[in-house]
Amino acid sequence: MKYLHTMIRVSDIDETLRFFDLLGLEEQKRYEVEAGRFTLVFLAAPGDEEAQVELTYNWPPEDGSAAEDYDGGRNFGHLAYAVDDIYATCQRLSDGGVTINRPPRDGRMAFVRTPDNISIELLQKDGAKEPAEPWASMENVGEW
Repeated sequence: MKYLHTMIRVSDIDETLRFFDLLGLEEQKRYEVEAGRFTLVFLAAPGDEEAQVELTYNWPPEDGSAAEDYDGGRNFGHLAYAVDDIYATCQRLSDGGVTINRPPRDGRMAFVRTPDNISIELLQKDGAKEPAEPWASMENVGEW
């Protein structure tokens, strides 16, 4: 048995791809399925291309009504990624407009959310870094 991917449904493919690009994931493949009216995009961290996230974007109805919004009902808990430098990763995300919901106060763990509110856990690779400002004194923001 081999792990292949985790699928999450997204309501705005472009905004979600921008989020994962800020996180550092790269697009591996994409399928546009006109007959089924959906797009699949597979992403992975550089050097770990076998562990993928599948973004599933169901196109808006042809009648012009809005695309389905996914807010906890058909998604799940969280995705987790080990990062080389949790402070640099959180800074890049913050500079890109992403809220750091649970800052890496301990130098080890942080949480952010995708545009569809899917929680992403970031863990410092090879153990915690020394606590550092501004992260050490930041409060949690929202849910994570």
